[in-house]
Order: sequence, then C-alpha cells, then structure tokens
Amino acid sequence: MAIPVIDFSKLDGDERDATLAELAAGFEEWGFFQLVNTGIPDELLERVKKVCNDIYKLREDGFKESNPTVKALARLVNQEGEGLAMKKIEDMDWEDVFTLQDDLPWPSNPPSFKETMMEYRRELKKLAEKLLGVMEELLGLEEGQIRKIFSNDGDFEPFYGTKVSHYPPCPRPELVDGLRAHTDAGGLILLFQDDRFGGLQMLPNRNRGGDGRWIDVQPVENAIVVNTGDQIEVRVNQKLLVLSNGRFKSAWHRILATRDGNRRSIASFYNPARMANIAPAIPAASGDATAAAVDYPSFRFGDYMEVYVKQKFQAKEPRFAALATK
Repeated sequence: MAIPVIDFSKLDGDERDATLAELAAGFEEWGFFQLVNTGIPDELLERVKKVCNDIYKLREDGFKESNPTVKALARLVNQEGEGLAMKKIEDMDWEDVFTLQDDLPWPSNPPSFKETMMEYRRELKKLAEKLLGVMEELLGLEEGQIRKIFSNDGDFEPFYGTKVSHYPPCPRPELVDGLRAHTDAGGLILLFQDDRFGGLQMLPNRNRGGDGRWIDVQPVENAIVVNTGDQIEVRVNQKLLVLSNGRFKSAWHRILATRDGNRRSIASFYNPARMANIAPAIPAASGDATAAAVDYPSFRFGDYMEVYVKQKFQAKEPRFAALATK
C-alpha cells in the first residue's frame, strides 16, 4: 500500500474537480499525501539536495563524536557484550537536526546554503498558502480564513520554520528510532524527503479504527509530502467558525533508523503565531465518535507548544486536557 501521489498542476486545468477530490481524500482518509508538479523548479530542488548534503558533511564528525544518542547506543552495545539485558532506547532519536527561521542566525557554510534555502523557503511558502486556499475551499470557508486564524485576525505573522534533518546509518536500528512516533503540533507541514532512502512511515486516518498498520511514505523524486498538524484538527476561532471540524486529523508518523544510507529530511512548518488564540467551535458532526470524545479547550498556540514539547511523543488528547486547567 502506498500513500497518494497527486499531480498538483492539474488543479489549474480541466481536471480541477478530480484533483480536489484527490486532495480531499488525502487530507481526510490518509492525513499524508505527496504532491508532484508543484511549480517549484526541479533545478532549485536539486540545489537544495546538494547544499543540505554538503552541510551534513560539515556536521558529520560532530554527530559521530558528541551526539548523545550515538553515545547511548554505544553504551547499550557494550552492555550486550557483557551479557547484560538489552532494552530499546525509548527517549532519544537517531537524528542530526537544526532549524531555520528568517529572524535567526543561519549557517555560513557552505557559502551557497543560505541563498539556496531562502529561495526554497520562499517557494515553499507560496505552495503552503495555496494549499491553505485548497483547504478553505474543501471546508467551505471564506478565502483567507485560515491565515486569519493563524495570524490572530492579522495581529501577528503566522510562524514559518524549517527543520533540516539527517538520519545517518545506524549500526543497530532495532535499538533506536530515527524519530519516535508523534503528531505535529501546528498547522500545515511540507516535507521534502530523501528520494533515495526511505524510513518515513505513517498511520492513515482511515486506519484509526482499523489494524493500526504503519505505511511507508515511499520516496518519490522531487515530490513534496504534505500532512496536517493538531491545530487543523481542532475547532478554531472564537467566532465559532469550524476549521475542519475534525475532518482533517493530524496523523501519527515516525522515521525508522536504518543500517544503510544517510536519509535527508527537510520539513517546513506553517503554523499559527504563538499568540494566536485557538478555541473550540460548534460540536462535531453527529456520528463522529472520535471527534465528539475530545473536549477542546481554548488556548493560545504558544501555550499549546509548551505542553507539546513535553508530551510530543505521547497521545495528543491529553495535551488539550492539560490546557483546560490553565
């Protein structure tokens, strides 16, 4: 089974209705899908691959020599050699990672990194905002409504950040995860993943009451993987407008550690501003037992993030419960 791959260019042609139906299924049934022909030039995507591979080469020795997970795994393997019981590392990830934001310092090497990644982020932001428009159309919302929610009625800019990760070869992948299972906290996530090495898996929303099988997010050259975060699932806005009414649920996903290959992963997050107010709206549609069972409190997105950082790898419903007491 493979997650949907959707030709985004057809949204502007004669096949618009069919493409919208595919996007609706991607959001509702899967929670993950891939876009091809997004309008981002392949030449730019190739440059992104190169500069991110080049920057990891500058970071590789530091990962091997000082990363806490590498040290923890080495200690565990030594215990095995001493005949002690082995137990999987549950609180660490086999990941080299750093983040990019326009208002924070950027790496100065390699020299072309900043210019290339700034161009990429501009192009990806355009795609994110176009996807928000698609979501508004699918949900019957006014044009620009989601950005209005994310910006707290225009008071703040929505948060837009990029996480650059690499998952180097792991000598004992059965003892540690590349990235533990979680849902994403925010709004819309756009991932440019490695097109050579797999490892990303997700739980389709349609499996919510099913067998819980993890599905590989198959590498597709120059595709952009899309998923939604917790705030899209929540009923949003003190004016009682429903964002997705639980239709677009945030999907669980993880990255497996592997013995071979150095997986590259570039995830960009289009989130509410930290000061944006997130509030419940009207009750879930009748028959949606899962959504109806969740009691969504009102909160600021920044407050949610404080809880999320501590509970990222746990069930998402208690995060909202924790905020209900604030």
